[in-house]
Amino acid sequence: MAGYLISGDTGYVPEDGLTAQQLFASSDGLNYNDFLILPGFIDFTADEVDLTSALTRTLSLSTPLVSPPAGGSTEAELAIAMALMGGIGIIHHNCTPEVQASEVRKVKQFSQGSLRTPEQPLGAPRDSDSHSPAPGQALTKLQDLVVAPDGVTLREANEALEHSKRGARVRAGCAPSLDAGSRLLCGAAIGTREDDKYRLDLLVQAHVDLVLLDSSQGNSRFQLGMLRYIKSRYPQLPVIGGTVVTAAQAKNLIDAGVDALRVGTGCFTHEAQACGRPQGTAVYRVAEYARRFGVPVIADGGLRTLGHVVKALALGASTVMLGSLLTPPTEPPPEFLPPDATRLSPHQDTAAGHHHSKGDPSGPILENSIHHFIPYLIAGIQHGCQDIGARSLSVLRSMMYSGELKFERRTMAAQLEGGVHGLHSYEKRLY
Repeated sequence: MAGYLISGDTGYVPEDGLTAQQLFASSDGLNYNDFLILPGFIDFTADEVDLTSALTRTLSLSTPLVSPPAGGSTEAELAIAMALMGGIGIIHHNCTPEVQASEVRKVKQFSQGSLRTPEQPLGAPRDSDSHSPAPGQALTKLQDLVVAPDGVTLREANEALEHSKRGARVRAGCAPSLDAGSRLLCGAAIGTREDDKYRLDLLVQAHVDLVLLDSSQGNSRFQLGMLRYIKSRYPQLPVIGGTVVTAAQAKNLIDAGVDALRVGTGCFTHEAQACGRPQGTAVYRVAEYARRFGVPVIADGGLRTLGHVVKALALGASTVMLGSLLTPPTEPPPEFLPPDATRLSPHQDTAAGHHHSKGDPSGPILENSIHHFIPYLIAGIQHGCQDIGARSLSVLRSMMYSGELKFERRTMAAQLEGGVHGLHSYEKRLY
């Protein structure tokens, strides 16, 4: 009977799924919900996955996560948290140049966790922060300091702090984003107007590590002009250009010397100005072109779930700009139920990341600490790569470009089946 079920020897495996090239061969634009990635073979643990990736031509991050400048969301506090966990924050420019430079300076002067001196203090008693020392009195007694010899690793320092129950520790597995002087990395956004040149000078004086040219359409003489100005005045300063969604847009910025490309267009540009491109197609097309010149791509837009982050990285993005994942709505949406609807009991689907109940919809950042949310994203990306069979993000991209990584289109029925269904209403949470 089994002979009727098996054709060929056991080494036979039929072709299954589509390569990225085949997936995007049609003229239809695809967003992240339009496809899935087929699983691969697992022979390693999730925490072995290396998330190191290039941010610009010259800067790399141990975590491929960037907090955005949009809407004034990133200031010093968030930028510090992002850098401590291996990512980076881009300080917004919805303020005076002096205020923005001050925010950058706060990040660069942050010293907690820096291991610089031959015997570096690692921490102090946790309750010391709540007490002000008397005049002439040291904040922490010498015998209460936790010290380590020169050359101590971050893991060893964290273990020493954990053992002593003192100080704050950087989460394991996330090497902080540091410059050559062991200061936290920090970026800042600027515009393309003439007065932004003054802003640029102040940011450089504050030791900013990169600048992002903040435009909804990066392929313009205004952005190209500012890019060339920066490269002539500060040739070593990395510049992120964008946003772009086509290879033709990317070409002009690459020719002008851009160090990274921000890919994506906002919903306002789509709806009000009739310009844009579905994000999945945009990331794949731009990344496939830009990689030939060693220019990394930052996927910005359309990232509403952890799965979208993994898909963006699988399509060639080196890093992702978290956007709405870090800036959830502050007001609950109106609830509409049919007159005869039955209210359902709360239900948690942790695998899908959905919480089906009525509650505070303020989202993970307003409700929980960024120090919990970012590690959740990091672990999720690692598990996604593990399911795919990629030990690192560079391996993930290599699998995609070689055709080893396979995708599959999803019909609307498949998308409905793959998401939460059969409920009158639900609240979607990331974790």
